[in-house]
Amino acid sequence: MAQRAVAKAKTARVVKAARRAEVRLPALRAFEGGGLEPDGDYDGVEFRDLDLGGQDGAGALFMDSAVVGCAVGETRLARARFVDSVLTELRGVGTDLAEASLRDVEVVDARLGGVQLHGGVLERVVVRGGKIDYLNLRKARLRDVIFEECVLVEPDFGAASLERVEFRGCVVRGVDFTGVRMTDVDLRGVGELEVARGIECLAGAVISPEQLFDLAPAFAAQVGVRVAGVGE
Repeated sequence: MAQRAVAKAKTARVVKAARRAEVRLPALRAFEGGGLEPDGDYDGVEFRDLDLGGQDGAGALFMDSAVVGCAVGETRLARARFVDSVLTELRGVGTDLAEASLRDVEVVDARLGGVQLHGGVLERVVVRGGKIDYLNLRKARLRDVIFEECVLVEPDFGAASLERVEFRGCVVRGVDFTGVRMTDVDLRGVGELEVARGIECLAGAVISPEQLFDLAPAFAAQVGVRVAGVGE
């Protein structure tokens, strides 16, 4: 009985790994339109080295597509859907992806700021390389998402749902976890982890002993413990 209990406890502590997106694109045709269109249908299309800044593609469907080296500053893609697609070397500030859906998508070497992805749904998504400042993921749902070798500055996960989310070789500065719900979230691969808010919402996450040491002052402050040397 005792051995069975120990085995069960060990199983309970295992963090379920995220299922990695594996995108295999078919032969693509170059985009020849004048610009994005609301509710557009882009199946098997490659957007390469285009200035899409300020255009309106709200509600559009991108399936088996690639967006490579494009400027997306102030581009409106609210409620857009990206399925089995690759987004590479995107750059810009203020991209609106509110309530967008990403499924089986790779985001590679992005240089973005102020991305609005609040209320979005991300499933089997890999964000690899690059740097994203002020990523807004409030109330978003993330399942099987991997952040890999990227830099996230002040990302906002407020009230989001994270299930099987991994951070590998990342830098995460000033993150807001307020009200977040976590299941099988692996933060051990974060090289630099700075939690600005929501330290009390890390239940459901796993961190390394080194990270626990770094976060100890924040944990102590959360429960009202004052840390001071003898005589202070």
